[in-house]
Amino acid sequence: MSHLRHQTPGGNPIDKPESLDRRVLDVVSRLGKPVSVRDLVRALSLDPPARRELKAVLRRLIANGALVDLRGARVGLPDRMNLVVGRLSCSPSGHGFVVPEVRGEGQGDLFVAAANIREALHGDRVVARVERHGPKGPEGRIIRVLERANERLVGRYEDDGPLGGHVVPFDPRILHEIFLPAGEERGALAGQMVTVEITRPPTATRNPAGRVVEVLGRLTDPGVDLKVVVAKHALPDAFPEEVEEEARRVARPVGQEDVAGRTDFRGELTVTIDPETARDHDDAVGIERRPHGGYRLAVHIADVAHYVREAGALDQEAYLRGTSVYFPDRVLPMLPHALSSDVCSLIEGHDRLTQSAVIDLDARGRVERTTFHDGVIRSAARLSYAEAQAIVDGDRESRGRHPAVVEPLLAMDELAKLMRKRRYERGSLDFDLPEPKLVLDAAGEMTGIVRHERLDSMRLVEEFMLAANEAVAERLHRAGAGALYRIHEQPDPERVEEFVELVSSLGYRVPATGSVRPEDFQRVLRQIEGKPEEKLVSYLLLRTMKLARYHEENLGHFGLATDMYAHFTSPIRRYPDLVVHRALRALRRGRDAGREAWLREKLPEMGLHLSDRERRASEAERELVEWKKVRFMAGKVGETFSGLVTGVQAFGLFAELDEIYVQGLVHVSSMTDDYYRLDERGHRLVGENTGTVYRLGDRVRVQVARVDLVRRQVDFALASVLERAKGASSRGRAPSTRRGPGPAERPRRRPGKPRESARRHTGRKHR
Repeated sequence: MSHLRHQTPGGNPIDKPESLDRRVLDVVSRLGKPVSVRDLVRALSLDPPARRELKAVLRRLIANGALVDLRGARVGLPDRMNLVVGRLSCSPSGHGFVVPEVRGEGQGDLFVAAANIREALHGDRVVARVERHGPKGPEGRIIRVLERANERLVGRYEDDGPLGGHVVPFDPRILHEIFLPAGEERGALAGQMVTVEITRPPTATRNPAGRVVEVLGRLTDPGVDLKVVVAKHALPDAFPEEVEEEARRVARPVGQEDVAGRTDFRGELTVTIDPETARDHDDAVGIERRPHGGYRLAVHIADVAHYVREAGALDQEAYLRGTSVYFPDRVLPMLPHALSSDVCSLIEGHDRLTQSAVIDLDARGRVERTTFHDGVIRSAARLSYAEAQAIVDGDRESRGRHPAVVEPLLAMDELAKLMRKRRYERGSLDFDLPEPKLVLDAAGEMTGIVRHERLDSMRLVEEFMLAANEAVAERLHRAGAGALYRIHEQPDPERVEEFVELVSSLGYRVPATGSVRPEDFQRVLRQIEGKPEEKLVSYLLLRTMKLARYHEENLGHFGLATDMYAHFTSPIRRYPDLVVHRALRALRRGRDAGREAWLREKLPEMGLHLSDRERRASEAERELVEWKKVRFMAGKVGETFSGLVTGVQAFGLFAELDEIYVQGLVHVSSMTDDYYRLDERGHRLVGENTGTVYRLGDRVRVQVARVDLVRRQVDFALASVLERAKGASSRGRAPSTRRGPGPAERPRRRPGKPRESARRHTGRKHR
């Protein structure tokens, strides 16, 4: 992706003075040794105001890992001292990796053996020393914990008698049990899940200590799974009273004073198109055919910034949450319901305030001009995706219910297909995979899974939102405005090589390694379209790519093959969109130099925080779904299903079941018809005597052998092996007596899954 400079609307680069952050780093690098504040003041020739700013700059550079604070009130560059600043990611088997916050060219994660983790816990921000370079990369030890990731943990309470008790962490990556002194269990009973506050961190020789702050219940109790996931990921639930009070105060009906000075779109037909169960309607769309060909597309987005004032209690709580969290039967909203599902939601038949992008496109779907407005709309219809699709497909009953929207929807469908074709031609990646939806009973227990196909009406909304997001990013970028962009960087070459090897083993042509382009991956997606391996290869490709994230610089979006992208279309449920709305409005109403300077200083921290909140929400959503799947499978032990091999390891095969999307392990010890060896390059297990081969992508039939509700794992056995063993037994020959692994032996490593779903890679509905 080419480097992009800030430009004015006329296209001329803006000359921006070099930041003090950059000057400090340059001086520390040039001096070639750890330096004191006095050294920096002297080397930079700072006046008194700049000296005061220097302290904030140093705090920021230390916080983001660019500098390390040392004894003697000095700072230094980590890479000059064989130090790495980053987050510790532990494995249940005991070792860990430090993921660098600032990654140099070709720098990988730092491996830390169990004995060298010392007092750090999974997720902690640490300083580690690189001690040697092994055949698989750098290895080292943790020398300091900079920031604790968890003040509270979730786990299972166990009673140890008069001396107290202990809590076994729910997350297997937390390698220490938490000691509870007598009386600190706060009424918890053995076996119950609890939230524990850490009162004494671990040391190299003793476990952490804590006290119970909440008893959640037993794992088998209805609703406890949701409580555990919410507590584990520290997701805020109920809003503080002052936040609810502010929401009630600002959530007044739209009046004449609110409409004054806005562009009035109420005379134009506008509709919302959302999932059937949606309550927060962020976006509405309208269209008209232009007299001389082409289209005028209006994308209207809820004007949340009008109601959520910067730095108020409501704003601070929304920033803390960062995003709404969507569970199968419940939502943890970013904003109170008085806003999210009422006055901000673009409800049918009600006047609503918007920020609107009006996009003129030619007859081939090419953008010619975009204008931005503070607007007011009145949605004419609330359509579900299924209703919109039925209208486009000609369903007489649906068209009879909404006669006024038939022609506009047909024009929208026509335009969206033109836009999609153009986006595809530039190399944009699409993962059009069906998404599973859990069917739950009244108690929140899973009773089945239904397959949700992607409809053209979903693609229609997505195309229009993508176009609005790109248009807004371009406007902000060319104006040199401070904002958060949605960036997606090129994948690491090592991951590309791994993907090439994997896909080649399945018999597909792959892009050449090196500087990969989106079009190279798109070529692979074309090859697998409609094939049995389509879902598997798409998952492998998703795993190859980096996570999309928020950043203060416009670095482009690899997956969408665009140089400019931001999130604008979902401010009810994403705080970065609110930041973008405020920046866009400032361009229309006049920029405040003081506020913009303050914002630019805050943007790097905001990008990190909001990217972290997004990842946390995604992990929580995925974890609860996987947990419900495991509980569902507990009633399926002994049943046989068809599936696909999604991972091959020395200890066995991972398989995902068709239709119900449940994944489990076929441990090699259950494959009693032969001794199987791993062919690592071929991604397959090969039988020594029979030559039987199980490879990545193979179709298999498996029987559910065991479900571990505590570890949330499912064990499968190959139906063919069981049948051969049964046949041998009926002929009087004893089958192999090799036993499966006990709980302590069974590897807890999960198979390779995409690090971010297609939805999360580019945003939930609109990327």
